[in-house]
Amino acid sequence: MLKLEDLLAMDRRELAGVMRRGHALELDVLAESQYLGADLSLPPLMNRLLWKTFRKTFHRDASMAELRGWNVRMQQTGVRGPVRPMLDRRGHLRSFGHYVVRDASSLRWPDGLRPAHYLDYGHAGNLRRDPARLGATPLVAVNAGSMDLLLGWEVLRVAGRLLPLPDYWALERQGPLEEIIVPPRS
Repeated sequence: MLKLEDLLAMDRRELAGVMRRGHALELDVLAESQYLGADLSLPPLMNRLLWKTFRKTFHRDASMAELRGWNVRMQQTGVRGPVRPMLDRRGHLRSFGHYVVRDASSLRWPDGLRPAHYLDYGHAGNLRRDPARLGATPLVAVNAGSMDLLLGWEVLRVAGRLLPLPDYWALERQGPLEEIIVPPRS
């Protein structure tokens, strides 16, 4: 069984191998949960400019047939530091990058990847000017039979093509969903 620390120590080639060997998501297990996200491959300067950690959520919305979610900005306290989400002026979680979990079998993925699911940021209620709308991110379970550790790979949908970025990130289960966020264009 791989752990988050194992993924943090891997290079991009090794992470690509884990992605190829990854397992399908169990959507009912993901529903109503949140995960601590950790970037695995951006240079340290980019982590300082953007972030190293974030939160991803999964929510089964009664108005949708699909599982949806969003990212939450975190105070940067390190992967094993205190988990503190950032709040806006009204005291609400600072969310961004809403997505819908979709079946990935109909898309032609880079590098011959054949994931079962992906996060579709283009049809999840993000604002038109939000660059996250280009995201079509494959997501797999790292260990068979467990939704405790997930691996994602940044892929963009541009002009009908899927273009991979050299960026992987991991999700480690934190527990039940704490707050439901409505997409900006709901």
